[in-house]
Amino acid sequence: MDDRKARFEAVYAATYEPILGYVLRRCPSPDDAADVVAETFTIAWRRLDDIPPGGRARLWMYGVARRVLANHWRGEAQRRRRTTSLRHDLRDEIAAVGSDPAEASAIAEAFGHLSDDDREVLGLVAWEGLDHSAVAAVLGCSVGAARVRLHRARKRFSRALRSAQAEVAPAVTKRPTGERRSLA
Repeated sequence: MDDRKARFEAVYAATYEPILGYVLRRCPSPDDAADVVAETFTIAWRRLDDIPPGGRARLWMYGVARRVLANHWRGEAQRRRRTTSLRHDLRDEIAAVGSDPAEASAIAEAFGHLSDDDREVLGLVAWEGLDHSAVAAVLGCSVGAARVRLHRARKRFSRALRSAQAEVAPAVTKRPTGERRSLA
């Protein structure tokens, strides 16, 4: 293992800067470049026996980095397509829910006041469409426990929503009886 580690360290030391520069010139963000470089050296570790000796190691690493970049760009294109599709779906969902910003604000506030566990169980049912047995599998509990958790989370959400709606609802002032509103 020590020979393997020493060989990898030698390849890393000899190729890190050239590979980093190669990737940075081809990636729009340093974060993406860091991911690509990390994946490149992960592949190098796994395939250490395939790396040619001497100066050809750098050329081999360029080839690996090139393929990792191609995979990265393919993944980015897929994410863009899915994001565009999701953006349209979300726009339609938001339009279907209604356009009352006070109501949406109250829901978001109530949901934000719940514990992480309550948000998780409600999200699994409401957003992921899971039934009790699937929720139980995700949470690692029995179906009965999942039902109880969901019931309690719904009750806490209902209380939080009533509280949030009371805070968000505009104050309604009543006019004295007989007073007419001017149309002017």
